[in-house]
Amino acid sequence: MPSLIDLRRRIRAVKSTQQITKAMKMIAASRLKRAQDRVVSARPFAQRMLQVLNGLVTRVEQDAHPLLRIPPQGSGRPLLIVITADRGLCGSFNSNVIKAAGQFILKETPGRDVALGLIGRKGRDFFRRRGFDVRYEAVGIFQRMTFGEAVDIADAAIEDFTSGSASSVYLVYNEFKSVIAQRVVVEKLLPIRKLGSHEITVAEEMTEEQKEAAAHAAATSGVSVLEPEESVIESEAKKFGTAEVDYIFDQSPGRLFRHLMPRYITTQIFHAMLESVAAEHAARMTAMDSATNNAGEMIDALSLTMNRVRQAAITKEIIEIVSGAAAL
Repeated sequence: MPSLIDLRRRIRAVKSTQQITKAMKMIAASRLKRAQDRVVSARPFAQRMLQVLNGLVTRVEQDAHPLLRIPPQGSGRPLLIVITADRGLCGSFNSNVIKAAGQFILKETPGRDVALGLIGRKGRDFFRRRGFDVRYEAVGIFQRMTFGEAVDIADAAIEDFTSGSASSVYLVYNEFKSVIAQRVVVEKLLPIRKLGSHEITVAEEMTEEQKEAAAHAAATSGVSVLEPEESVIESEAKKFGTAEVDYIFDQSPGRLFRHLMPRYITTQIFHAMLESVAAEHAARMTAMDSATNNAGEMIDALSLTMNRVRQAAITKEIIEIVSGAAAL
């Protein structure tokens, strides 16, 4: 049985760890709120762009745009863009995304004949160690993420698809709606079959146990588990382009369509990155809440053991005193 000094030392260490995990939980909760605001604020732009594109669809020949063409069978290979985090301590967030990407590779690409675009250090390190063909990578961009990072990633993906190097482009990320409504999805990005539709190939929902843990972490951090309400700007963006009127375009519809199609892909990637960041903070908040609770339970167990050891030592001393007095 450990001594009292060892038990006190371990209790102090666990308490110190508990303070760290509790602080990390609160930091993740505050960052989650900001990440949710960025996701919501990006929606009106995406919706207005989609409305403009849908208005241009009837005026141009869709097959004329290379991003809408279906490549012939056997040309190129799939390009998989995997979005993970740069850091750990966020539960199964990274492992779930990597697992979904691995299952897709085994199922859809026999012989692992796939090219990868890796966003996030955790995914980069995992796939590089296993010898996959990494076409491009981006790490350390989530702290101060801007639309420019999404532009670079989208330009590389579009270049591979239009040149014939990639037969299709898929996106693997954690889709975020709220703390208890998120899932890992594999979404087909190119070729575009229908504007505004999300072609989800694989979707892994949260388990009930994960939802309960996330709800508990949100409740103790003051974070809402409901989806953010629709803003006024977002509702107005949905109305844009729905009226039956004939718009006059300054440029030709075909030229606008060719210019906006790459921007549409960029917007989809940027929105996926924003949702991934929010999901990462939610996962870290939940993981740190569980760690804090586990530390509390460990402190209670160690305190009980320490009290038993101390009581045994006191009982032993009393027995020794009584035995010595009886011997006299």
